[in-house]
Amino acid sequence: MAVSLHNAPDRVLRRAGKALDETGLLFVIFLEGLRRTWDVRTWWGEFIEQCWFIARVTSMPVLLIAIPLGATISLQAGDIARQLGAQSGTGALVVANMITQVAPLASALLISGAGGSAITSDMGARNIRDELAAMEVMGINPVHRLVTPRLWAASTVAVLLCSVVILSGTAGGFYFNVIQQGVSPGAYFDGATSLLQFSDLVVTLFKAWIFGFIAAAVACYAGMNCDLGPVGVGRAVNKAVVVTSILVFSANYVITMLYQVLVPPRF
Repeated sequence: MAVSLHNAPDRVLRRAGKALDETGLLFVIFLEGLRRTWDVRTWWGEFIEQCWFIARVTSMPVLLIAIPLGATISLQAGDIARQLGAQSGTGALVVANMITQVAPLASALLISGAGGSAITSDMGARNIRDELAAMEVMGINPVHRLVTPRLWAASTVAVLLCSVVILSGTAGGFYFNVIQQGVSPGAYFDGATSLLQFSDLVVTLFKAWIFGFIAAAVACYAGMNCDLGPVGVGRAVNKAVVVTSILVFSANYVITMLYQVLVPPRF
């Protein structure tokens, strides 16, 4: 028991050191992937292919998620607003929440869960087949050839998915708030624009863009550094999704806090 207690600080230090090493490697891969962005000719074809793949695997799930989210927010906000006698303000609550918080987070989690897991599996399979080492032997940097197009593809699709979430969630909220709860369409859309500014939409798209980079960088890092064998790839996929979720929510908090300090909300 004494030996176990004596070794506990050492284990904590080793785990902390390992976490710092992994964080440093993640940033190295991310920055190295961005460093050769200017050489578009070497990764343009892979970028188009990855954009199409990520959009194909996430477009239907994003619709199935966004519409119920908008409907749920509309029902909850509508019940509270009806009790307060302010049903016309439901549209403001629904659209403001969809644009400022729900849309970028939903698109990022879908990119991570659907597209990011596929990216991790692909990079992990290349790793255990020694394809990454073979590319290095041939003088090809695997980060420039594989990671760079996936970073830009995930960020681009994340921005597009964010727009789809906003439109779908607003449509779902409109149906339940206007059709089911009897609020007039004019009051719904007038309230929707009362709390929003153009900068809110810009920051939302910026957050989705950043979250796409985070999801792709974590997925590529986890796949390129996974343990050998199918079990290692499966653990890397699970790790990538969990780490991406933590980083996305942390980045969302920081960006939202800075934005609210720099740009006061409209009342």
